[in-house]
Amino acid sequence: MRRYSAFAIAREALRYHAGWEKAWASPEPRRKYDVVIVGAGGHGLATAFYLGRNFGITNVAVIEKGWLGGGNTGRNTTIIRSNYLQDPSAAIYEKSRSLYETMSQDLNYNVMYSPRGVMMLAQTQAEVRGYLRTAQANTLQGVTTRFIDPPEVKKLVPIINLDGPRYPVLGALWQDRAGTARHDAVAWGYARACSDMGMDIIQQCEVTAVRREGGRVVGVDTSRGAIDCDKLGIVVAGNSGVMAERAGFRLPIDSVALQALVSEPIKPCMDVVVMANTVHGYMSQSDKGEMVIGGGADGYNNYTQRGSFHHIEETVRALVETFPMVSRLKMLRQWGGIVDMTGDRSPILSKTPVEGVFINCGWGTGGFKATPGSGWAMAELMAKGHSPLAEAYTLDRFREGRFIDESVAAGVAH
Repeated sequence: MRRYSAFAIAREALRYHAGWEKAWASPEPRRKYDVVIVGAGGHGLATAFYLGRNFGITNVAVIEKGWLGGGNTGRNTTIIRSNYLQDPSAAIYEKSRSLYETMSQDLNYNVMYSPRGVMMLAQTQAEVRGYLRTAQANTLQGVTTRFIDPPEVKKLVPIINLDGPRYPVLGALWQDRAGTARHDAVAWGYARACSDMGMDIIQQCEVTAVRREGGRVVGVDTSRGAIDCDKLGIVVAGNSGVMAERAGFRLPIDSVALQALVSEPIKPCMDVVVMANTVHGYMSQSDKGEMVIGGGADGYNNYTQRGSFHHIEETVRALVETFPMVSRLKMLRQWGGIVDMTGDRSPILSKTPVEGVFINCGWGTGGFKATPGSGWAMAELMAKGHSPLAEAYTLDRFREGRFIDESVAAGVAH
């Protein structure tokens, strides 16, 4: 694999860009792999990458029923933060945030990581108390955050209205090393690095069954033939329940749509990410000038990837009071993704009742920010059978009552 560099760009410019290689290979599936990972999104590709880089396991196939990065990885709003209250959450999200900082160098691929800062508005006294508590917890966890007052909020976000008629801004939880990254580039960078290590990325290949013998996985049946494996990783986000059923066990998750939209491009007006949890809306500005807007997940189970009018109405109405300029913008496009929600709104990174099968799911509305940390933990779990980052996220915790209730703790699931 040729390295990308300024010299490579100059060289190819002289060749009319005729010398670029394909970023990753598209091989036919082999009969047998040491590890098969189902799901070529960010989490699945990250798992494969860290299996190879950290543990030298490269006889790996990453199988995707559609196209690479075509699920939630390409449908999120790119927010990265680690200011969670619970210790297990802070640990894995901070690991992830730190990996994002060096990802472009590690992958030799520009993922456009932008540590522009994430601000979570406190618009009630309850939120003020909650965020002060989180800031103290983050200090103990080694996560750099602080609570800022309204004048500093206004200085960081000049377009904000501090004196909303229903919910004035009383302060904010501020993490200055949080930010955004280009979601597609994260998947493409991991795919390129995995392919360079000799792993097979197989697109348009749907897993139709999981084969077992004596309670242990031996392979999968796919739309492109049978593939044997010693270990199987299921990393398919909103379709986790379907895949788990094919493997012979059930998951305590619900699949719902999470929608987002972007406005027409405008001149730069906001260089941070703002989340308003009381009204449940969040917004940032992309490099192209679009205002990227999202809100809460749909309140009913579904597998749609389309937008709906009620989401536009509820989310934009939530943000108009705090950002009056939103009312004058036209919507450019809208979409949805399928997210998998656990009862405590925390993920599952775990062994399963089927020996050799591992599951990574339940990230709900916070999956993109966890991509590298999730892949790191999942790779360690599959390679060694144990990972400190994953030990709190076992499937057994729901039976044993060891919940990691981040939605109640943080006041928002994002």
